[in-house]
Amino acid sequence: MLESLFDYLLTYFLLLFYRNEENIAPARKKARSQPTLSWKTERDDDVAPPPLRFLPAREPGVQLSSGDNHTPLDLFKLFFSEEAVETLCRNTNKQAARNVAGGVKYKWTDLGPEEFYRYVGLTFYMAMIKLDQITDYWRKNSIFTIPFPTQVMSRDRYRFISWNIHMSDPDEDPANDAKKGTSEYDRLFQVKPLMSTIQSACNSYYHPRRNLAVDNRMNEKLRKLGFRMFVLSDSSNGYTVEFSVNTIRNLYEDQELLYECVMSLINKRYLGSGYHVYMDSLFTSPKLFKDLITCKIGACGMYRESIRDCPHDADNALTRTSPRGKYRWIRDGSLLFVKWMDKHEVSVCSTIHRAFTGDTVQRKVKSKKLVYTTQSIPCPSPLMEYNKVMGGVGLSNQLIQYYTAQHKTLKWYRKLFFYFLDIAATNSYILHKELHQDSRTYKAFMEELTTQLCGVKQKKGVHVPVTAADQVTDPKVKMTNLRRTCVYCRTYRGTKAKTYWMCKECDLYLCLLPERNCFYAWHSD
Repeated sequence: MLESLFDYLLTYFLLLFYRNEENIAPARKKARSQPTLSWKTERDDDVAPPPLRFLPAREPGVQLSSGDNHTPLDLFKLFFSEEAVETLCRNTNKQAARNVAGGVKYKWTDLGPEEFYRYVGLTFYMAMIKLDQITDYWRKNSIFTIPFPTQVMSRDRYRFISWNIHMSDPDEDPANDAKKGTSEYDRLFQVKPLMSTIQSACNSYYHPRRNLAVDNRMNEKLRKLGFRMFVLSDSSNGYTVEFSVNTIRNLYEDQELLYECVMSLINKRYLGSGYHVYMDSLFTSPKLFKDLITCKIGACGMYRESIRDCPHDADNALTRTSPRGKYRWIRDGSLLFVKWMDKHEVSVCSTIHRAFTGDTVQRKVKSKKLVYTTQSIPCPSPLMEYNKVMGGVGLSNQLIQYYTAQHKTLKWYRKLFFYFLDIAATNSYILHKELHQDSRTYKAFMEELTTQLCGVKQKKGVHVPVTAADQVTDPKVKMTNLRRTCVYCRTYRGTKAKTYWMCKECDLYLCLLPERNCFYAWHSD
């Protein structure tokens, strides 16, 4: 009896034990299938990824003959060609005729290419000389009167052209407007003709060097209207290689759409292979970088931990108390993730760099005694290259912001028209610098372009020789104390000849002797 009871209890406890083991086993197996990531430290060596062979589709640089003389106007017409301007004038005249037929009360005469270029020149003039209102440029009987705009065209004519600028055919607009609310509606229909022309010109006349950058560029008003412009530029000079305009309002929240935007900018057939593309955290994702490296294009960019497949919650990570210069890294196949502590934690992903190659940066560090000292702290290689490349890309944005052609207007497509003018002007300037290798500033280039578009000649001072004594009012100063080194002798002859002759306009000292007429030689050159 006792033996049977004991056997029964033993069987019962054994069954209960094995049932609990079956319930626990799957949980243990699941935990083992998710290995924990761990950041590597400065003591761990990273292996450099295989270098990409740089095979551009064309010779990088300007695709124009350097032997030809290209004026600023010639370069600008590469982007706003006479054919494109004729189409733009034809559509503008149609739009004006529709407005007049609709009851708008102003007299309109057809716009031609020559007058259109003068209109653009006057627009650039206003970009360089800022006034609050368009009408201020034609103000009369005032000490603030500016005489030049009235010499180019009347105030009303300029305003009439601005009101009627139209890039698409007005006869075709209603058909597109009727498709609103459907997938066939094209919100960019009214800017497509001119935008396609400028995109083609950006690709045709320049081939970029190796380092490229993807940038998000658009003014605040167009952002509020739902427009986003993405630009691919050459980091060596800021040239706009490719750009696209997107109209999806929640674009920044959709990583797949951002992926498509970047891939549409990077055309391997046009570019070639072996390029390095840099971008900020808005675009960076492991999927994008893996697909780019599959196409033989490397990538580097800041990243956010919230993006899928980026490492987070890994062991051995940096903390808020980590000192400056500390870094951690994880290599996942072709992807390298690096975190570096500066004032704040910085995260970067790359497929073209090692984690660290010995680079350092200078930082001011405050001691416990509140004394600042400059120290060299280690900096990961991807971050060094990222800062170098993205700094060059900002040049194009700066040029556009300095003398932007943007005007106050209610029509979104006219804002984009003025932005196309900015792209054409900055790219023309970069082509000019690449062709002529001169040190002319963007301001000087825009001044010359404006005068050529308006069909006028820029006034120049008279170059006459004067003595240094003519520029001094103190009679006690001796002539021997006014002698300076001749600029021409120093530059071309390699000597330091002294002279008291100078050019009044150039404010440069130049020899003026029978045996050595540097004044004539300098101005003839």
